[in-house]
Amino acid sequence: MPPESHILLGLFVPEMGLMLRVGLTGGIASGKSTVAARMLQLGVAVLNADALAHRLIEPGQPAYDDVVREFGREILRADGTVDRKKLGDIVFRDPARRERLNQIVHPRIIEAREEQLKEMQSQNPHGLAVVEAALLIEAGYYKKLDRLVVCSCRPEQQMERLRARGLTEEEARQRIDAQLPLAEKLRLADDVVDCSGTLQETERQTDALVERLRQLAAAEPTKGEAGK
Repeated sequence: MPPESHILLGLFVPEMGLMLRVGLTGGIASGKSTVAARMLQLGVAVLNADALAHRLIEPGQPAYDDVVREFGREILRADGTVDRKKLGDIVFRDPARRERLNQIVHPRIIEAREEQLKEMQSQNPHGLAVVEAALLIEAGYYKKLDRLVVCSCRPEQQMERLRARGLTEEEARQRIDAQLPLAEKLRLADDVVDCSGTLQETERQTDALVERLRQLAAAEPTKGEAGK
């Protein structure tokens, strides 16, 4: 999913000895992946939940058998791997099937992600970890995190970017409508990256955000803030 950043910063300070866990999300094609890529360039540990979901439905992985049993062998390629476009065509047309897929995959994503975060915490207690996921809010996982970053862009840009990926207007609309409206995500954000401008503008905002998050991760809580 595509490019871009404006930053609204709150005043959360993590508990002493606890890694700062930050969620990164946004509407489809709103710039989340571009922001995540810049964070990686800056040396931030970014856990990509969407990539993890893709791995979980590969042959031999935890969710593969359940997904094939639920959606049928017609979603498979000749080599036995899941054709994600075929699966997407099914679940984006039918909210009930999409919910069923989420029921199969999301608990396994959360389990694997928690293990990754525990390992990172043990190695760097005052570090910074970013969890990147399209459905971070929809799945409720954002409540387990310390801060939430939401990437945004104009609605017409979302549509343009999805069409540029080869989707029809109907397919693009289905994917946009399958997610919580961006305005609702923005209301929950601690930090906002406005991705409607140039790549350079997005990167400048991301750089400033990462610097601020690192300061928060390194900070010791002042009296009265510990335990928040």
